[in-house]
Amino acid sequence: MGVAGSFPGFAGRPPGPVMDRDEADRALARLGAEHEAIETSLLALQDHAGRRLLEGADLTGVTKERWASAEQSIALLWGYFDAYAGALASAREIRARRRYPGRDDLAALTELLRGDAVTVANTGAAGPAPALAPVRLSERFTLEELVARMNDLYAHSLDMVVASDSVWSALPARIDLLAAELRRTRSLAHSVGVRPGEHPAGDDLESITQELTTLRVQVISDPLAFWMPGPGSAAPGGGRPDTTRYDRAARALEDVRREIEAVLAVRQDAEQRLVQLRDLLSRADRTLAEARSARGEVLAKIAASEVPAVSGPATALQERLATASEYRRHAQWNRLSPLLDSLEREAEDELLRARESLTSVTAPLAVRAELRGRLDAYRAKVARHGLAEEPLLIERYDAARRMLWSAPCDLRVAGQAVLRYQQAAAELLTPRDRGEYGEQGETS
Repeated sequence: MGVAGSFPGFAGRPPGPVMDRDEADRALARLGAEHEAIETSLLALQDHAGRRLLEGADLTGVTKERWASAEQSIALLWGYFDAYAGALASAREIRARRRYPGRDDLAALTELLRGDAVTVANTGAAGPAPALAPVRLSERFTLEELVARMNDLYAHSLDMVVASDSVWSALPARIDLLAAELRRTRSLAHSVGVRPGEHPAGDDLESITQELTTLRVQVISDPLAFWMPGPGSAAPGGGRPDTTRYDRAARALEDVRREIEAVLAVRQDAEQRLVQLRDLLSRADRTLAEARSARGEVLAKIAASEVPAVSGPATALQERLATASEYRRHAQWNRLSPLLDSLEREAEDELLRARESLTSVTAPLAVRAELRGRLDAYRAKVARHGLAEEPLLIERYDAARRMLWSAPCDLRVAGQAVLRYQQAAAELLTPRDRGEYGEQGETS
């Protein structure tokens, strides 16, 4: 709606000097344009889709209260408009009497166009009167004051209508789309055994269903409860729909959908994962069996050595693996998924423990093998230098070899014997090495 220009000095006071003909004609033209703008705005409000929806809706809460007030404001708007149109028609009639109006006509025009000559019945729509104040049966306005009053009522009514229409245009359709996605997810969840009372995701789906049903009912009956006015915005409908609850439900459904997809993935590769688990546990059992066999060998062949005990097979994991197979057989994918995840972690740990047990049990055998290798390496070295038949080396080699190739082997004593052989070989090789270096120096 347009707003008429202000006339300072005339509100509630005498209209001032009588207008001349040109001033009266300009005022009539301006107020006529204002009349057309007001009428266009009122008709647009009357035909607004939001207003028609409000008239036919079963409203509750804040929307019901504000619509009751808005209906009174709209009715009052038309009353004001009729009074405005009547005053304007009277002014046009006076102006049409003569091409050159006399002073009486100009005075009458001045009173109508600038004075508080418009009387409107007081319907009480503007709010209750103060306590003990006299009740006025009518109010008098200038045309400019009437326009200002209509603009104010129009803005508040349009704001309420536009806000309601914005919420109805945005939220119900989005809720319906989310509800359709929810139905698809529920069907998929049911196919993989995710049901309320049996799986947390099933309980979440039930909760989301109830929330969307309640949310849609509340949005339809009380749209203004889901409206957030824009900060500092004076324009009608300034703000946006409050989608907090909708967004929360959408995020919850997305979380459930991802969980259902994880369960579906379990269904697709469950057999392969079970085969891999059986292989892991079988390898762990074989490794433990090898460790137990090696422990017996170490105890028989190595003396004075602490050999750690070897645990038995992972019977508890085997039992849980059998349970997982039962879950797969009965299509209990929601139970199988977390069980497979934990079994895979624990089976890997079991294989790692079995390998560590084998390593720790066979450590004495590894030490013996290292000593044997070191002894043979030094023997080959002295043989290259022609010292293999040295009596001291033969004696110490034979002593070390008897210790390393007899059972049970005392690794500590055998290690000392190998060290003595190394020391003897080193003492015999040092002068020869120096002689070889000297000959090379003379040759060079």
